[in-house]
Amino acid sequence: MSALAQTITGEVADESLFFAPMSADLVDSLVGQYESARKRIEALASTVRVDNIGAVLHYFIEGNVQDQRYSMPTTVEALFRAEGAVAKLNADFWNRALHLTDVFDYMPQARREQWHDQIRNPEGRKENRHTGEKDMPPLPAFEEDTVRSTLNGLLNSRAQFLAERVDGIFKALSRQHVTNTPQGFNKRMIIQGVFSYQTHGHINDLRCVIAKFMGRDEPKHCATDPVIKAARRKNGEWQNVDGGALRIRVYGGVGTAHLEVHPDMAWRLNAILASLYPLAIPAEFREKPKRAKKIKDFELFDKPLPFVVVSQLAGMREGWRKGKDGWRDIHIAIPNTRCFDYGDYDKAARKQAEDVLRAIGGVWVDSVAGERVQHWQFDYEPTAVLDQVICSGCIPDQKSHQFYPTPHAIAEFVASVADVHGEELVLEPSAGTGSLASWFPALGTTCVEISALHCKVLEAKGYEVIEADFLAWKPGRLFDRVVMNPPFSEGRWLAHLQHAVTMLKPTGRLVAILPASAKGKDVLPGLQLEWARTFENEFAGTSVSVVVLIAQRATANDQLDIFKTA
Repeated sequence: MSALAQTITGEVADESLFFAPMSADLVDSLVGQYESARKRIEALASTVRVDNIGAVLHYFIEGNVQDQRYSMPTTVEALFRAEGAVAKLNADFWNRALHLTDVFDYMPQARREQWHDQIRNPEGRKENRHTGEKDMPPLPAFEEDTVRSTLNGLLNSRAQFLAERVDGIFKALSRQHVTNTPQGFNKRMIIQGVFSYQTHGHINDLRCVIAKFMGRDEPKHCATDPVIKAARRKNGEWQNVDGGALRIRVYGGVGTAHLEVHPDMAWRLNAILASLYPLAIPAEFREKPKRAKKIKDFELFDKPLPFVVVSQLAGMREGWRKGKDGWRDIHIAIPNTRCFDYGDYDKAARKQAEDVLRAIGGVWVDSVAGERVQHWQFDYEPTAVLDQVICSGCIPDQKSHQFYPTPHAIAEFVASVADVHGEELVLEPSAGTGSLASWFPALGTTCVEISALHCKVLEAKGYEVIEADFLAWKPGRLFDRVVMNPPFSEGRWLAHLQHAVTMLKPTGRLVAILPASAKGKDVLPGLQLEWARTFENEFAGTSVSVVVLIAQRATANDQLDIFKTA
């Protein structure tokens, strides 16, 4: 009976009639192949784990998968092609060699792009009319003679790079804006595509050339990114850059940057441009202006902060503390804080960067409620202030601005004798960062300050801020209280004091911190004076002694309060 008939009649069929017998030899062979392949895998893995092999295996991957980013080569031969790995090895070591010197920082953006392109395509490239890519020869082998001659040639070309940088900047200017003149650099320029890497490079080249003129160190080729970001946050507003040698205004909507160079820089740029195109640049464009005049909106600082210090400030991030989200450990941002980025750093530059943070009101905090945090704490949101330092590269120095913040003990005493307890209008002239104003309500307190950076700090704290030279400022109203710590040098304190009293209401009170040598003198004729208290050695970095003066107009019904004299 057939197997089919047996099934129809309900009889159980022999399974051997349905399935072919399995050969023991085939299984043995398959197992043998597997064991052999596994041994080779384990042997290869063991070989790869050896340091001198593992250290070079990535060149095969990077060199042979570079043009197939979304798929691996289909054959082992293609993946382990020696030519691709050697080309990547050449690219890696050429990149290292370039960074052993400073030539990469001196290169104009166009040359830097060529090197980057060559390193990204070490096996060369054929012209592609669809993408616009041009022919590119393979990167030379990393051989001693070639390396030495190439690096020496680049090092000897640094002077030429200066002219090429200027030329590259000029060629990068927008041709669609009539502000840009074809016969050379004008005071004002417009450049398009401000958010692209190439444009950042051209603006950085401009900063490097200006740094040469100023006798400064040069910014690294990535240093302009934080400047563009800071300017973008102030969309459409001028930002001083590099000690006032340059100004930038970014329009994020259209992606343009308006650049304005100090007139002392514009003719120098044209003089360099004329070395390449002597017949194209008119003489009046490359000669120093004959007439010296005050330049509106520009204040050129001789010694801005070193770029390495600015770079550390630009790399700061918001402080954080540890927290929990259910069972997960998380980082919780702490408002109004900043901490330095991780990694190695120049200790001298870090100390100078920390001095900058203290000058703008930062306080170092290493623990909160017993928890280690380590960050700089501000009593305001510091982004706008740090942006200005990063762009301008400057903070007001003590010599020119007489910036000596009022110590806590003196400020507390001044606040107590000022006796503000209602809706009095308070004025702090030459306010600095508001060491005195911080003791009074922001609403109703006006600060006058000449430093644009300090004005940013005061605005962030919520005060009404007047950016002006106090001695030239004339208010439209009078104040109930004037509290002040005027500049002392060259007797300036007396001029500030006498100007301040003209802003006092008839029933108002003035409290001033003055040099101790002023005590007992009739500095404000017609007013009743009380020399309230003397403080010694309170100001950091000085041995000056000061006295607190309380002055107000004497009337029959309103006599000056008597304060205990120290």
